[in-house]
Formats: sequence, C-alpha cells, structure tokens
Amino acid sequence: MRTFREELVEGIPTELPANPAEQDQSTRAPARAQVLKGKERQLAISNALRYFPEELHKALATEFAKELDTDGRIYARRYQPTYDMHARPLDAYPAKTPQAAAIMLMIQNNLDPKVAQHPNELITYGGNGSVFQNWAQYRLTMQYLSEMTEDQTLILYSGHPMGLFPSHPDAPRVVVTNGMVMSDFGSVEEYERLAALGTTMYGQMTAGSFMYIGPQGIVHGTTITLLNAARLYLGIPEEEDLKGKVFITSGLGGMSGAQAKAAVITGAIGIIAEVNPEATTKRHAQGWVQEVESDLDALFARVKEARQSKTPLSIAYQGNIVDLWEYCVEKDIPIEMGSDQTSLHNPWSGGYYPAGLSFEESNRMMVEEPERFAQEVRSSLRRHFAAVQKMTERGMFFWDYGNSFLVQADEAGAEGAKKEDGSFSYPSYVEDIMGPMYFDYGFGPFRWISTSGDAKELALTDQIAEEVLSKQAEGASDEIRSQIRDNIRWIQEAEKYELVVGSQARILYSDSVGRVQIALAFNKAIREGRLKYPIVLGRDHHDVSGTDSPYRETANIYDGSSHCADMAIQNVIGDAFRGATWVSIHNGGGVGWGKAMNGGFGMLLDGSADCDRRIRQMLFWDVNNGIARRAWARNPSALFAIQEAMKEEPLLKVTLPNLVKEELLKDL
Repeated sequence: MRTFREELVEGIPTELPANPAEQDQSTRAPARAQVLKGKERQLAISNALRYFPEELHKALATEFAKELDTDGRIYARRYQPTYDMHARPLDAYPAKTPQAAAIMLMIQNNLDPKVAQHPNELITYGGNGSVFQNWAQYRLTMQYLSEMTEDQTLILYSGHPMGLFPSHPDAPRVVVTNGMVMSDFGSVEEYERLAALGTTMYGQMTAGSFMYIGPQGIVHGTTITLLNAARLYLGIPEEEDLKGKVFITSGLGGMSGAQAKAAVITGAIGIIAEVNPEATTKRHAQGWVQEVESDLDALFARVKEARQSKTPLSIAYQGNIVDLWEYCVEKDIPIEMGSDQTSLHNPWSGGYYPAGLSFEESNRMMVEEPERFAQEVRSSLRRHFAAVQKMTERGMFFWDYGNSFLVQADEAGAEGAKKEDGSFSYPSYVEDIMGPMYFDYGFGPFRWISTSGDAKELALTDQIAEEVLSKQAEGASDEIRSQIRDNIRWIQEAEKYELVVGSQARILYSDSVGRVQIALAFNKAIREGRLKYPIVLGRDHHDVSGTDSPYRETANIYDGSSHCADMAIQNVIGDAFRGATWVSIHNGGGVGWGKAMNGGFGMLLDGSADCDRRIRQMLFWDVNNGIARRAWARNPSALFAIQEAMKEEPLLKVTLPNLVKEELLKDL
C-alpha cells in the first residue's frame, strides 16, 4: 500500500490500477451530449491513451470508449486517487520547493468533495469549471510539482501538463492557459467538440487557476452587492442593514451558496431556489442556508413571520425559480430585490433547468433529446423573464448578476429583455454598484490561504488584516472611506459566520494600498514567527483588472473597448514577470464561452525580504493595470484613483484622457 506522498511522486502508475468502487451518483456531473462521430470518436480515445504505456492501451481503449458513450467525455476514472482529496498542511507535500507544495495544496482544495461541485469529474463549480480534463493530467501534474525546482516552470495547456521547462527563481512556477481557441472557431458547439476530443477545457475562473475557496469566495462580494443595492435602490442609510427586506434569487450549487449566507449577514430574508436536491442538502448541512422548504404556501408563511420580527433568515426553496417567481406574481407578494445566479453560461448542459421538468428528466433529455431540451430551456427563460418583469412593474428592484440570464433570455425571445438602444432592460450589478463604487477605485476580492490548515493561524491573519485596514481608514479620502469601513466590519465578523469550507481561507475587498500593506504585514509576521506557516495570496478573477467581460467585469466601460481583452492578457503577463508564483489566463468564465477573457495569479509569502520586493511590484501592477484602463475609459472614480496612485509611486506615469464636452459632439 503506497503512502500519500509516494502516490503523488509516482504520477501515472505503470501497472493498471484496480477499478474504483462505484462512485457516489449524487455529485456526478450531468452527461454531456454526444458530439463526436466516426474518426473523431477514435481520435478522442487515441488522445486520451497518450498518457499511458502501449501495453495498457487495449484494456483502456475499451474503457475510454465506454466513458465516452456514457459521459460524453473521457475522465480516466480508473486513475482517480484512492486517498482522501483535501488540502493538507504545506509540509505534507513531497515537494523540493514550498512554491510547488503550495500549488499542490490549492489543486487538492479545488477537488475536495466539500468544496467541488462534481469532484469525480474534476469540476469545481459552474457545471463545467474544471481543474483538469482527466485524472491522468492530475496525476502527472502532481508528479511534476513534486520534482520541480526553482529553476523550472511547469506549463499547463487546458489541463495538460506539457512539461517542466528551464526558467529561474523569479519566474512563475506554473503558467496555466485554458480554452485558448481561435476566434473563428469560438462557437459553443465547437467548444463542445474540442472538449470531447480532450484538446481544450473550460477553466471557469478560479477553478482552472487553483484559487477557488468555496462559496466564501463570493460571499463578501455578494454581501457588498446586497448592502449597496439596498442603499442605492431602496434608500437605506449606510449605517443600517436590510432587516425585514426580502431578496429572491436562485442557484445553490457551486459558488451560489454564497447568496444565502450573504442575505443573513446583511440582515435580509433570502429565498434561494434550487432544483438539485443534493445541492440543497449539501448547502444546508454545511450551514450556508438555514432552512429548506418545498411548499410555497409554507415558505411565504415563514417569510411573513421573519418580516414581522425582522429576523435575518435564509430559506432554500426546493424547486424551480420560475415557479417561485410566478407564485409571487399570482399571490401579489411584495419583494424588495431580486436577481438570478444559475449557471446560464452553460444552459444546455446542466446550468439551467427548465420549469415543468423534473431534475432527473432534464438530465436525461439534455443527453438523449438535446434539441427538445434546448426548446424547453428557451420556453422557461421566457416565462422566467416575464415573471420578473411583472414583479419589477410592481416595485421590485432587479439586477443582472453577470451570469448571462439577460443574454440567454433575449436570445430565447423574451419580450423586453433588451431596450430599443440595444442595452439590457436591467442593469448589471457591475454597472450600478461594483464598477463605479469598487472596481474603479481599485477595490476587489483579495484573498489568502493559511497553508497550516490551522483555524488559529487564519484567525491571526484576520487580526493582522483588521489592524492594517484600521490604519488605512484613518487617513483615507472621502471617496474610499466607506469601502474600507465595510471591509473592517466584514473582517471583524468573518470568523463568526463560519465561512471556511476546505482550506483555511479568507477574502475581503481591498484596494492596491490595502493589498500591499496586508501582504507585507503577513510576510513580516511569517518572518518574525508570529505566523508559523507561509501564506498563499490570490484573488478572484472577478476583479479590477483580472477580467475583460462586457456582461460583467467591464460592463461599466463605455468607450467601446468592452469587447477587447488587452487588460486581462496584460495583467497575466505583468504578474508573471513581477513575481507571481503561478499565473493563469482563461477564455470564458462565469458569463460563457467566448464572452470573457480572465486572468488570475497565486503568490506564496515565505517571510523573506525578497518576497517583500515581489509583493510591492506585483500587487501594485495587478490592481493599477485595471485602474489605468478604466481611467482611459473616462470613468470618474478611476481617474481619481489612478492620479492618487501616481502620487504614491513616482515611477508610475499613466496616459490620462482629455475630456470632450458633449455640446461639441452634438453639434457635429
């Protein structure tokens, strides 16, 4: 019996491992549509067999053909490890450099069954956000990481470990690309074909970049969105919360479990519809949602009680969001705020389940009758949008969450989804809230992971971050003081909300100054021995400069460049030569294939003085790249922020726009 360390070092076994026991069906990903025929089917099997010695090909070819017929993909299930999959303390990994060990830790966290949506298929969240395409890629990658020195860099092409290449200590240890398909071949249909062939992969955002930290990853952003939506739309004062207000949305799988927790943190009553009973059970057991109800009469009786007592509450409605909205319309139930967070970037393969069909029937139909299933999805989207529209006519405020709800509703023929000028009928939360109030000022989802696995170490990092933010708030300008205050309140209370799933991780929204100062404080604490283990820094790709996406991250860019991806590409290149431990660039993300380009990074803090240098260089660039682009788009908040950054850093000199008077343009 090989030990955990021995199995990691071994990589792909030379002998055929025993077939695994029957896997838990509850967490299995839906089967994908059969899109390969004839020679292409043979090519997919041949592609997968490349990882294995020739003497195993005959046995594996039959097995892979069966997987392809059953799943529409080849996962090499036989090679799924038998050890428990979860993040371990850094020194548990057989690595020659702590940087490599940190990446191994983060990969295992992304595939932890407590964290991942479909761990058996190496999918972390979003229905198809993958860490690798198959288990052979996982095994080979872990072997390379165990061998790597600081004079090597591992290259990953859509999950495939191309190999270790000579580099140098300042270079990233890993460079990740996902879904880099030529634009002429960038259709969803072509993606499905290439993915089935095993030649490309949908890395989503933090799935394929090994930086997912469970639903906590968006809890804070969702909390900020709800608070500021209430301030903006409902006129709630900054010092008050959402007690007695109702927020309806949908999706408890993957990242969407954050919505229920955020509703309670803000004091609201959150109702989250979910069609998958297993997802509901998982989030309820983990404490992300407080109650579960399948009867709509009983659900709204409970909501009435909570309204009257102004008790914060989260309820999972076990059922379809369309039925929930139509019930509210029929019964004339007042709702203050609404949104949607189903995985509509992936509507045909499990991202959206149509009303009128059971969960099981939908899973069958999407494989056996894909055209009929697509018709059902479009019909459901039209009903979905119509019900939301009636609710907004009665006074509810609805915003788009950048999950392609309005895009897909419009393409399904929902009347009124778009205005006459081509814009969508409801604003993106980035347009109204996150863009002008946070991203343009440089505030974004900064995160860190304690590689000790010890909750006490994480609590100490919370304390250090709070101290840094409190000092920053003392001298902060009026433009950013409220953002810092919100984050101080967040970090003070984060531990009590039991946000950790998997690795000991934390997230808060911070600007360039805050991120650099927090990182330097962590590095100092490691150097002095206050923190016993290194810290991994990262962020969501959904950030100031990580992602170009006209439907979400750059929805408030109005100079015509929102369809351009220069910022995300420059971000990753710049992070790579300024000191990141690993970098990643992906096509797609949460809004869908071909609709975004997004980049991320990871950085290991080891307490060294050299790490201080890399912190200052990389984090400053990682934020200010995006602020500069937003300032060039003439966004007022970004113009302020980039000029403040130039005052702070004499070597920064950014091209600023000369503003044009509208009267001049009207005359023309």
